[in-house]
Amino acid sequence: MGTLITALVLLVIVIWVLASCIKIVPQAQAYVVERLGAYQGTWSVGLHFKTPFIDKIAKRVVLKEQVVDFAPQPVITKDNVTMRIDTVVFYQITDPKLFAYGVENPIMAIENLTATTLRNIIGDMELDQTLTSREIINTKMSTTLDIATDPWGIKVNRVELKNIIPPAAIQDAMEKQMKAERERRESILRAEGEKKSTILVAEGKKESAILEAEAEKQSAILRAEAQKEKMIREAEGEAAAILKVQQANADGIRMIREAGADEKVLQIKSLEALEKVAEGESTKIIIPSDLQGVASLATTFKEVISK
Repeated sequence: MGTLITALVLLVIVIWVLASCIKIVPQAQAYVVERLGAYQGTWSVGLHFKTPFIDKIAKRVVLKEQVVDFAPQPVITKDNVTMRIDTVVFYQITDPKLFAYGVENPIMAIENLTATTLRNIIGDMELDQTLTSREIINTKMSTTLDIATDPWGIKVNRVELKNIIPPAAIQDAMEKQMKAERERRESILRAEGEKKSTILVAEGKKESAILEAEAEKQSAILRAEAQKEKMIREAEGEAAAILKVQQANADGIRMIREAGADEKVLQIKSLEALEKVAEGESTKIIIPSDLQGVASLATTFKEVISK
C-alpha cells in the first residue's frame, strides 16, 4: 500500500514537472531564457519546452508600445527662470536580450536621462522661446533619448511635454500681458469696425448723391422732351390753322372766280390773304401756289391803286 502511494506521488511530481516545462508565449511578448544562469535564448510567440531544473525564464518582456508619465522636473532657462516640466515618453522594446541585460532599471534610467536631456535643452532657451517651442523640444528629446536607449534594446518613438509650469510671479505677469494683449486687440477691432462703418456711411451718401443727380438729370431730360413735344404740337397747330385760313381764302377766291371776277380782282384778294397771314405770330409764311410772284403782286397792286 505504501509503495502504491509513493508511486502515485512520484507520478504526480513527474506530471507537474513536465507541465511546468511546457510554456506558451502570448502575442506581443517575449521570454528571455537562461540555462544555469547564462543567457540561453529568447522565446517568441508560440509553444516552447524548457529543460527541467536547468532552464528558467529570466524575464518576460512586453513588445507593445508603452507609455510612461514622469513627474515634473525643475529646469532653469537661459534667462534664469526656474520652471517645472513633466514629460510623457512613448517607447517600445525592440531587443528583449538587451533590455534584460543592458541596464538594471530601464524605466528609472529613462526618467533620469529624460530629466538630464530636458535640462540641457531648456538651459539654452529663454522663457518665451521655451513656451512657444514645444515641437522643437519634443523632437530634440526624442532624437537624444532614442540614441541613448538603443544599447538597452529600447526605441523611444516620441516625447511630449505634458505641462510647463512657470513660477507664480511669471504666471501673473503672463496673465496681465495676455489681458493687455486682448484689450489691445479689442481696441483695434473696435477702431476697425468704426472705420468700416464710417466708410460705409460715406459710400452710402455718395451713392445717394449720385442717384439724386441721376434722377435730376433724367427729370431735366424728360422736361426738355416734354417742352420739345409741346412746342412741336403748338407749331403743328399753328401750321394747321394757317393752312385752314389759306384754304378758306383759296375757297373764297375760287368762288369769286366762279362768279366771273377778272384776274386783277383775284390777285388783290390773294394779296389781302397774304397780308392777313403775315399778321400772325409765326415766323414762316406759306405763299399760295396760284400767285406768280411777289413782284407781279406788287405791280398789280400799284395798278389797281392808280385806277
